[in-house]
Amino acid sequence: MIGNEEATPTHHAPQVRVVTASSCAAALPCQPAAGRAAATAAEPGSRRGWASVGAVALGAFVVVMTETLPVGLLPQIAGGLQVSLGLAGLMVLVPGVGAAVSAPLFFLRSGRFNRRSVIVVLGLSVLVSNAVVAVAPNFAVVLIARVLFGATLGAFWTVVAPVGPKLVGRAGGTRAITIIAAGISGGTVVGLPAGQFLGNLVGWRLTFAIAAAATLLVVVVQTVVLPGIPPDGRTHVRDLVGVVTRRAARFGMAAGATVFIGQFAAWTYVTPFLMDHTHLSSRTISLLYVIYGCGGIVGSLTAGSLFKRGVTGSFAGAATVVAALLIGLASVGTLPWLAGLLLVLWGLFWGVVNPGTLVWILDAAPETPEAASAVNVTNLQIAVAAGSGLGAILVSSTTLQTVFLTAGFIVLASAVLAAVAARFVTLARRE
Repeated sequence: MIGNEEATPTHHAPQVRVVTASSCAAALPCQPAAGRAAATAAEPGSRRGWASVGAVALGAFVVVMTETLPVGLLPQIAGGLQVSLGLAGLMVLVPGVGAAVSAPLFFLRSGRFNRRSVIVVLGLSVLVSNAVVAVAPNFAVVLIARVLFGATLGAFWTVVAPVGPKLVGRAGGTRAITIIAAGISGGTVVGLPAGQFLGNLVGWRLTFAIAAAATLLVVVVQTVVLPGIPPDGRTHVRDLVGVVTRRAARFGMAAGATVFIGQFAAWTYVTPFLMDHTHLSSRTISLLYVIYGCGGIVGSLTAGSLFKRGVTGSFAGAATVVAALLIGLASVGTLPWLAGLLLVLWGLFWGVVNPGTLVWILDAAPETPEAASAVNVTNLQIAVAAGSGLGAILVSSTTLQTVFLTAGFIVLASAVLAAVAARFVTLARRE
């Protein structure tokens, strides 16, 4: 199943039953039949299984929407609560830091909880965060709500990422992950422009209230649709360490961190680039964001078939294209029509790279998918912060073109890492 020798379970492991999927193989502790009947997910490949994947994707949608929503509202929030724009920016920074810390901590403390209950409770936590922001009397309360959201964010991705293959079984595992990734792109589609549009229409407080209402609807759907999803039963520090010590996982972490640093060094400053360098209007930029996100959805849904041919190769190819697009934006970004085309293609190919980081690390540690997911969340959230920080340093000392040029070469470095990894490690074969 796994060509990488490091990914093979030891002979002294406790008795397990192995559930394989095209994206990963999860080893679950053997339970008595009666216990399993009460906590087993939907029949693999069933209609309810795919409906459950859709419900999880809706959860990913609302989480990413909540994460990105403040970006378009920062000036209004800063004015409304009488704080500086820089201080208001903590609404975007704090959740990422919180997620990086909470992912491994949640993994270590959540081993005995049914994943259906966990997903629903985390959805309610997002709802509370949005509702508190909507009625917060001051910025301190807003920040507390965003800290709660950050903790929820890390826990959510730790649990949700490995759930898809459990719901639909072996044949549909990779497709399930890419559908959930499409929910991420969908959240980006809504979150970025909605912050600007709804903020101007109804104000920032009512915008967060609408987000809370949307979250409530998603939680209701999940409560109705999701079956019981038993935990993996392996939530120890040694499981986290076991992921990091595997060569395939280390390559995946290095390539994933590198590509996210490059991506977010550029993405953090894409709006001022398009406004000041390309000279596009705010309305045109909002439209391009929607098309960018739609491209990401298409890319994510296409990624499943690409990963069947090889994860590292698909990652390397898509990352190479993203690098070329960023370098192209730095070079010819003054032409509005060409800059718009390159941005749309950026969304399309990033839709392949993003789930590629997850599938890679799940395949590197197939018997401990939640440990792999927790490590991946922390790794990528740190990379997002590093990328945004690098972009800030470059913007203050050079030009926007230099930011995109540097980001392009960083992403290209991740493609090289993936190409090298393909020669030294072998992940699960795609079916």
